[in-house]
Formats: sequence, C-alpha cells, structure tokens
Amino acid sequence: MTFCRILASVLLSSAMALASAAHAAGITVHDARNREIIVADAARTVSIGGAITEILYALGLESRLVGVDTTSLYPASALQDKPNVGYMRQISAEGVLGLNPTLILAIQGSGPRETMDILETAKVPLVLVPDTFTEAGLIEKIKLVGHAMGVDARAACLSAAVGADLAQLGALRARVTKPVRVMFVMSLQNGRALVAGRKTAAEEIIRLAGATNAIDDFDGYKIIGDEAIAAAKPDVALSIERGKDSLPAEAIYAHPGFALTPVAANKSFITMDGLYLLGFGPRTASAARDLSARLYPALAERSDGFASALPAANCRQ
Repeated sequence: MTFCRILASVLLSSAMALASAAHAAGITVHDARNREIIVADAARTVSIGGAITEILYALGLESRLVGVDTTSLYPASALQDKPNVGYMRQISAEGVLGLNPTLILAIQGSGPRETMDILETAKVPLVLVPDTFTEAGLIEKIKLVGHAMGVDARAACLSAAVGADLAQLGALRARVTKPVRVMFVMSLQNGRALVAGRKTAAEEIIRLAGATNAIDDFDGYKIIGDEAIAAAKPDVALSIERGKDSLPAEAIYAHPGFALTPVAANKSFITMDGLYLLGFGPRTASAARDLSARLYPALAERSDGFASALPAANCRQ
C-alpha cells in the first residue's frame, strides 16, 4: 500500500470516528436564544406551540410526542391523544417536567418567563424555536424542528413541499393588479378595535394573499379609535374564529369606525381558523391561498392544485 493510500485510509478512519463521536454526543441545535443546544435523545418530546406540533405530525413524529400545549389544534388528534401542558404563554414547569421529557421544543414567546427560566435550568434540553413571520422564517422553522429531532432528510422534503406551495402562491399573487386593503381585527374591547400593525403574522398572511395591511404606522398589535379606522380606509376586515368568542359580522358593520369604510358598505368581513391563518406552519401557503380566493374571487379558479404540503406522506419516512 502506498503512503498516499495509507494516509487516505487513516483520514477516512478518523473522519468516521469523529462522526460516530459527534452522533453519540448528540445533535447540536442553534435556537432562537442564539444558543447551542445539545439534543441527545428526542424519544420523549414535549411540543409547546401549534406550529411545532403541526410540523412534527407532518414529519411523522407523533409517536415521539408525550405532551402538547392548547394551541396544538391541528391535527385534532394531537390534543385528543396527547397530555395537555396548558396554554403556551401560561405553561407550568411542573406540568412539562412531570411528563419526563427528553426534549422540549417551545415556540419563541412561550412563557411565563419564570417557567421558561425553570425549564432552562432543568437537565432536559430546551430548544426555543424562532417564530419569524416570513417565508424564509417558515422554512427555517421546519428545518430547525426536523434537525432537533434528527430527521433532516424528512425536514428537507417538507421544506421543499412548502417552498413549492409558496412559489405557486407567488405566481398567483403576481396576478393581483389592485391590492385590497385589509385590516386584521383581533377583538373589539369596549367598542375599540385591537388591530394588527407591522411585523405581525397577520400582516404577513395578508401580504402573502396579495393584499395590503391597512395599518402601517406601528408594529405589533394596538387598540385604535374610530377616527384611525376610518382614516385607514380598509376594504376588508379580517379576524379569526374563536367559537363563542368570535367577532360577529354585525358588530363590525355597526361599529362607528367601520361604518365609514368600505367594510360596512360592502359587507366585507372574513373570518378563518386562527391556527390555520396565523400559525405559520406547513399549511400557511394554503391558508394564504384560501384568503386570496376570498379577497379576489376572480382568481379563485387559478388557485387549484396546491400541494398543501400537509399530505406530504413521502416526507414522513
């Protein structure tokens, strides 16, 4: 054997040894806190965040889930089959740790802070998943969850399916010649509207649907008065379905601010499932497509044929 072949053999053996050692040490995940988290075992995972749970089911990993939070509404079997650890912003550390998890995946913004501090000091790896409301942020969310679970190939498959849907949505959006002005209304509090501004999931889903957010002078969610609503001149009011707590269309049309806008004049009020519309999970492109079809009926027939990413059975193995 020549010296070069011996050297190559030694280098290959060393590389295999390093790879084996790295695998034994666990998977390194760079999370939303800009920290490197080592995941050694994802066999007992708690999911905090509806989008995370959706991704895990889409990747065929439901058997590894030992607990979910109350926002994990899709698929419906998640909350039916798995222990419930509570609302994502009111999580109990005892409720999570009592399930003996080997990994906790929590969406950015989970809380309260005291609970998250306790979970961070526990010996269970806590991966905080970024919740960035962009197309790139959605793809990265899928890849990060898949990487933490050790199924990068499945995550790449699902990311490709979602990316294809987003590309098709972009082509549909390009056909819009006059964007509709949409105001997302979270609630009416004592007659005043809590609406979505910039850098929100609501604004991004409105953009993905080919429309324009009627509110562009502040970030996040804010209560505004009647004059501000009238000045924004929304063509459509958009909200989420929350059972008995859903906003009734009549309340919007009779509201003094909306009464001065095309929303009341044209009876243009749309409601959609909250997780579907704002969750930024695998179904986001489909949700934007459905919203676009309601905003632009003439384009509805061109929106058929979406892969929807969710039935991506090939990504589950």
